Amino acid sequence: MALLRLWRAVPAALRGARGRAGAAGAPRGAEVQLSAAGGGIAEILMNRPHARNSLGKVFVNELFSALEQLRFDEQVRVVLFKSQVKGVFCAGADLKERAKMDDAEVGEFVRRLRNLMDEIAALPVPTIAAIDGYALGGGLELALACDLRVAASSAKMGLIETTRGLLPGAGGTQRLPRCVGIGLAKELIFTGRQVDGEQAASMGLVNHSVPQNSEGDAAYQRALTLAKEILPQAPFAVKMGKLAINKGMEVDIASGMAIEGMCYAQNIPTQDRQEGMAAFREKRPPRFTGK
Repeated sequence: MALLRLWRAVPAALRGARGRAGAAGAPRGAEVQLSAAGGGIAEILMNRPHARNSLGKVFVNELFSALEQLRFDEQVRVVLFKSQVKGVFCAGADLKERAKMDDAEVGEFVRRLRNLMDEIAALPVPTIAAIDGYALGGGLELALACDLRVAASSAKMGLIETTRGLLPGAGGTQRLPRCVGIGLAKELIFTGRQVDGEQAASMGLVNHSVPQNSEGDAAYQRALTLAKEILPQAPFAVKMGKLAINKGMEVDIASGMAIEGMCYAQNIPTQDRQEGMAAFREKRPPRFTGK
């Protein structure tokens, strides 16, 4: 099941307190954990060990529910995707379940998978995939839908669909070339090749590759450090920066500059912009509120 864990800065008396997520439509077993460690970081924890986090119908529905909880939560500034299954980020589609579908059901389910990746990409705050194990097929497509990716050097990644008589259908043919370039994306998709974390970093598929640790969560630890580096920055400015980049990449540069201008204009009247200027003048750290 997909679990949602939310880290927020809270009074010392509440550190480590746990509570059940009460939002309507929350995935079964969803959990909200309050902690002083990294306020404003939400984690979507993937925990389907018997199927290596493969993307089956119920699991996909749970991921949709987790995203719905996060979309309008103003306290969330960064979202991390993390696996609770050691050695696996997400093994891709649930092919055992897929084998029981007729052609129409397959088409509808793949459309829903594509929508899931679009929903991840459309989250207004930065998203980070912590890849501590296999991320294959739809699992890599999920990671590609995130803004940033961190992988353990031993992790294995690949769009392997052509080895199964398929092609990437949840955004892989579009997001991979935007990430690593057209020629390399074609090579990886045509061959169904898997690459490790170091190779992925060298080609720009992931932002960082780190040696795996004995706990098997080195990528998560590096992703958490990266998230904490984002946290102090002005939340609305970060959101507008993400929007300008994402929308600008879809158009020519002149149109992209216009999009940047519109995003910048929305940031001008914010309290955070005034706070940033005041902090600079007063030689102190800014205290951004997201307003």
